[in-house]
Amino acid sequence: MLIGIDASRAIGVRLTGTERYARAVISALMALAPQHRFRLYLRRAPDRGEAAWSGAQSVEQVVLAPPRLWTHLGLGRALLTSPPDALFIPAHVLPLSFAHPRLRRRVRSVVTIHDAGYRHFPTAHPLIQRLYLDLSTRFALRFASTVIVDSEVTRSDLLRFYSRTAERAEIVVAHPGPLPLPAVSEAEAGRILDRLGLKGVPYAVHVGTLQPRKNLRRLIRAWARLTRDPDLARMRLVLAGGAGWGGEDLRAESAAAGAQSAVVLTGYVSDEEKAALLRGARAYVFPSLYEGFGFPVLEAQAMGLPLACSRTPALVEVAGDAALYFDPFDEAEMAAALRTIMTDEALRRHLVAAGWHNMRRFSWHQCAQIILSHLV
Repeated sequence: MLIGIDASRAIGVRLTGTERYARAVISALMALAPQHRFRLYLRRAPDRGEAAWSGAQSVEQVVLAPPRLWTHLGLGRALLTSPPDALFIPAHVLPLSFAHPRLRRRVRSVVTIHDAGYRHFPTAHPLIQRLYLDLSTRFALRFASTVIVDSEVTRSDLLRFYSRTAERAEIVVAHPGPLPLPAVSEAEAGRILDRLGLKGVPYAVHVGTLQPRKNLRRLIRAWARLTRDPDLARMRLVLAGGAGWGGEDLRAESAAAGAQSAVVLTGYVSDEEKAALLRGARAYVFPSLYEGFGFPVLEAQAMGLPLACSRTPALVEVAGDAALYFDPFDEAEMAAALRTIMTDEALRRHLVAAGWHNMRRFSWHQCAQIILSHLV
């Protein structure tokens, strides 16, 4: 059987959660099903070492040229010209060519929709992007053979926001696994932390694109409350990540809260820097107002970090009983949770052990098994 995969999001310089998902799930699918052939559709050929599948005999790489509307003009035409037996889209957008009933009969299609955050927080996206996400979601729910979602929360969101279309669609939950981070030696981690001014400093860390729904303004104000205690004034809050749409001036927020020296903004970090930051932190804090899944939960638990996070549905679904929860709108409750997770050693040890246990619920092998069962 020939399985086509939109691999356009699996290669790139600055990978976000969606791109990392694409890379991990494609590798898991190919490892799970060596009896099948795979055709990967790409915007460009991968650089050396960029893609784990490069050079595999069962893999055909097809580079499609159109730079704009690549999914519809490039991938869509390729599917009409030489269709595979099935197609997997790991990032939301099904080509418009699937409106043609002949292609739908010929090619079984499976699409992953990661979240409906643009419906919860429309101002976090440019208008054109928001409209495109909305239309592409409606299209996938109507024309895809199966829609894969990362969580029960996203499934519920699709049924809520697109009830008439979604009730007729096959929507299946396939929890992703933890995203791998490179191994970083103690010496290299020390050099990275020293460069960031964090070596030997107790800190909590948050890694992710800096945007309003991540709720970082409230986090900064809660941290400022915490560090007014002279015994905790040495602690730092590290916010690592590049600015997203609707980017906030978090330096100004830190200054307004009187926490300039207590908050460290690193900007975008490489995978090696991220691994070093997680390795050296005392805790991971995740105050997001909305997530469709929450990869940082599993990343923190994989690194043996105690986790404090929002009491929001997706994070509760993923973290289970292995997190210290707080109301993301209550700065006093958030500050109390931060104090506890930074200072209560018994609770910290409990959360680390619970995190290791919780991670066993998630694997890329299980995720790929569910997706493959809907492709073949």
